[in-house]
Formats: sequence, structure tokens, C-alpha cells
Amino acid sequence: MKEGVHSGMATGIAPTPFRILEQLLARIENPVTGDVLLDELQCAIPKDRRAQAAAAARTLGGSVAGKLPWASTAQPISNDPTELIINSTWRATVAVTGAEGLPPIGSAGNVLLPEVAVKLSLRVPPSCDAARAAAAVREALLRDPPYGAQVSFEEGSATGGWNAPAFAPWLEEAINRASRAVYERDAVHIGCGGTIPFMGMLGERFPRTQFFITGVLGPHANAHGPNEFLALEYTKRLTACVSLVLADHAQTLSS
Repeated sequence: MKEGVHSGMATGIAPTPFRILEQLLARIENPVTGDVLLDELQCAIPKDRRAQAAAAARTLGGSVAGKLPWASTAQPISNDPTELIINSTWRATVAVTGAEGLPPIGSAGNVLLPEVAVKLSLRVPPSCDAARAAAAVREALLRDPPYGAQVSFEEGSATGGWNAPAFAPWLEEAINRASRAVYERDAVHIGCGGTIPFMGMLGERFPRTQFFITGVLGPHANAHGPNEFLALEYTKRLTACVSLVLADHAQTLSS
């Protein structure tokens, strides 16, 4: 509608913008399972990545979900840590990260609102074509709007992910030696969602280069949130691991 109207006059006659929004979002995501429905946002999961996810799940167990600050009785999407790791790295996801047009609860009245807007964050698998995925989302949201409503779509940045090349034997051995020395167990490998395109740029520019990428995110660490912090003891141990790998690399170069 062109303007807000008293709900006693309009509801049951005009659809609410929130209902229209729900129908539009259901075109790209199953509202019950969270599965993304567009083929352009899917890709085959490499066998080695599935195996690495399973190995990481055996080590991490319940901490895959337990690292998050769950409220009360809230539960993860799955109780299978392997599936959770694959979900967060190799399956597309949709999240609403902002909204406009909805008044604060304290000042909301019995008014059928004229419009609502949301910001979507879509994470795509590492080998997915981000530009093609964005075009598919645009087409799905703008096609045949419910009730003839006016729907607009403004695309933000569309950045692809990156699937790292397989480790050379010397690097994999060095990583495991360092992990055993510091943590007394072999290293496990896991992907991470992040809007940092330079790894893909470096991989394309230096296709034969080995990459050793790690970080301190996990339990007792939080990035980009209002309360950003690190687990200092873990950070020290990880720094020791990286130092040992670099020392091994130096010996490899000199031999």
C-alpha cells in the first residue's frame, strides 16, 4: 500500500508486507529445514572435504555446536557434528541480518504497514559462482510478485569462496608434527565462512603455492561480535604450532 492503514480496516483485505516477504524468502530457502532451494547455489562436495569434515567431527564432537552461545533450550540444526561442519562450509545458507519498516515494539500500533525491507546474507559453497548465484536470487525474488506487490532487489557485493589445494606431503607432515608436539594429537582440517576474497585472489595468482591457513576462532573466542575476544592460552599454543611449521619449512628449503 502507499501508506499505513488501521489494521481493523485493512487486514483480511490486503496482505501484510511481512506475509509477502515470507513467501518471497520461501522461494530461496525451505523455512522448515533451512535448505537453500536454488540450484545455482549448490555444488558437489569433494570426497576429501567430506573425509576431513568427518575427522574434524570425531575430534571436536559436541563443541562444533557447543562453541556457540546458545540461549536456554535452543538446539542446533542437527545433532550430527559432521553434518554441521558440512552445513557451515559446503552448503549454501541464508540469514536475515537487518530490517527496516518495522517500528519498535513499544511504539507499534494496530497499523497494517505499507512496506518492509530486509538485508540478506547468503553464504555460498567455496566452488560456487557467486555472480551466477546472485543473479539466480534476484530472478527468484522478483519473478511474479505475490499479490502483484512492488518488490525491489538491490545487490550488494557478490564474492566467491575458495577451496584450497591439497597439501604437499612435506607440509601435511609438518603440520601434524607441530600439532602432536603442542596438542598431543594430529591436526584436523575444517573450512570457515568469511567474506575475505584475497585468499581466492592469491590462489588464482599463485596456483602451485601451498597454503597453511589457521586461526584462533572457536570456543572462548568471538570475531566481529559486539564482544570481540580471544582465548589467550589457545592463541599462544597455536602461535607455537605455526612457528614449528615455519621452522620445518625452513629446513625443507635448506635441505
